[in-house]
Amino acid sequence: MIEFKNVTKRYPEGKVALDNLNLKIDDGEFVFIMGDSGAGKTTMTKLLLREERITEGELWIDGVNLGKMRASRVPKYRRRIGIVFQDFRLFKKKTVFENVAFALRVVGGVNSSELKNRVMSMLRIVGLEEKAQNFPAQLSGGEQQRVALARAIINNPHTIIADEPTGNLDPKLSMEIMSLLVKMNKFGKTVVVVTHEEELAKMFNQRIVRLKGGRLVGDERPEVRPEESTENGGDGQ
Repeated sequence: MIEFKNVTKRYPEGKVALDNLNLKIDDGEFVFIMGDSGAGKTTMTKLLLREERITEGELWIDGVNLGKMRASRVPKYRRRIGIVFQDFRLFKKKTVFENVAFALRVVGGVNSSELKNRVMSMLRIVGLEEKAQNFPAQLSGGEQQRVALARAIINNPHTIIADEPTGNLDPKLSMEIMSLLVKMNKFGKTVVVVTHEEELAKMFNQRIVRLKGGRLVGDERPEVRPEESTENGGDGQ
């Protein structure tokens, strides 16, 4: 679970990026974080990744109080989170296989046979098994983002944070990436997608949290569709 409790982030020059934010994201939820430039989305992401520290309040993720976490524990904490960035952040001189394998090697404790099996399994999930020996420059933008997603989930994180994951992609590829994130959510992952793409978010019928000026101004829950009501014991009438 992710929980912001009266979180304020104030920068030294006096700018308030988040203002008394209260927000709870339950395990297994899929949530879009939306807002215009300056709304506080980037700051929220940086706090979750512990790139920034809160000024006031408490921020909890999976039972860990990030506000009290020692700097020495941050790298280990980040390895428990799947992170997908807008600019992919792949190693240009490593193959697709090596980029995904890197995340496993950092954690350690995996022999070469298991490493190969797990990496190839992830590449199959994102549809890139045949591109394992290609380099990032040989891939399309959508393919590079799929590599980044495979790398983010290779260590089986409980939470995936995607920061504008479709910002550099055309509409068709954006749909592909979002569909993969929905697939990860169905595997039980908590997925948080930071985006400004209103139409894309509305297509997926997931929770939408809206920020403006560092404040929570909207929290829209997904509509329950007729087939979902029937599955949960309704009569579907």
